[in-house]
Amino acid sequence: MLILDGIDLLAIDEAQNIPHIGNIIKLIVDEIPGISVLASGSSSFDLLNKAGEPLVGRSTQFLLTPFSQREISQTETAIETRQNLESRLIYGSYPEVVMMTDFERKKDYLRDIVGAYLLKDILTIDGLKNSSKMRDLLRIIAFQLGSEVSYDELGKQLGMSKTTVEKYLDILEKVFVEYRLGAYSRNLRKEVTKAGKWYFYDNGIRNAIIGAFSPLAIRQDVGALWENYIIGERRKANFNEGMHKEFYFWRTYDKQEIDLIEETADSLVAMEFKWGHKKPAVPKAFHVAYPYAEFYVVNRDNYLEFV
Repeated sequence: MLILDGIDLLAIDEAQNIPHIGNIIKLIVDEIPGISVLASGSSSFDLLNKAGEPLVGRSTQFLLTPFSQREISQTETAIETRQNLESRLIYGSYPEVVMMTDFERKKDYLRDIVGAYLLKDILTIDGLKNSSKMRDLLRIIAFQLGSEVSYDELGKQLGMSKTTVEKYLDILEKVFVEYRLGAYSRNLRKEVTKAGKWYFYDNGIRNAIIGAFSPLAIRQDVGALWENYIIGERRKANFNEGMHKEFYFWRTYDKQEIDLIEETADSLVAMEFKWGHKKPAVPKAFHVAYPYAEFYVVNRDNYLEFV
């Protein structure tokens, strides 16, 4: 332990790749007074499985997301933020991407992440073998961004069982590629309760998976990109500020819907996301069922108030 004498903070990246990492960290913090260890990894369950048990009572968990707009705003003006919005929707907010000024470098970096990480490192987890199926699943989810997903239908498209589809999606969520929003329901019998929508942690990764880096002016998926971006920013604020919100979407069987529902113990907030300037009213069924809920329409004019 002499090598660590005088060290206050030890950072270990991709700690899940080090054998017996939990016991090693336990020994370090038990034997060296005043030292703190920051162990990071790109797989939540892989890192927790290998480090969690020995560190019970000795550790705190943090989720490191791509940069939030609140963080980026510390180094850019409001005008620059507006100018960079299109870039955020297309290339995302990974730290390296935000720092790059050349769009071709951004594309190359994101392609490398998808090729080297998503389709290489992920497949080492839990003995997965079929990289083509994982790629196909990612592409389907990317094209269905913000739409309700049927595991049975995905299985038919991919030639896999529903159970395997669920397993793959669960892994993709645990390695921070995408996440699921469930349907919100508390009162109405006609509310959808079992459906789910899948979103990506980062717009750039989503676009790299399908090779879509075209300008917004010629794209057909701007609404989905906008929805993915704003929901992602709301989730980042929740993680970073420890607000303990639960996130859902809301829809009835007669097609009344709201993009995002945020629930805490004492509040309910509903948000609809519009890339254009439409300002729809709160759906009547939602207002009747939840008259105490706040309702907002988030567009390009006011979005900075919500991120």
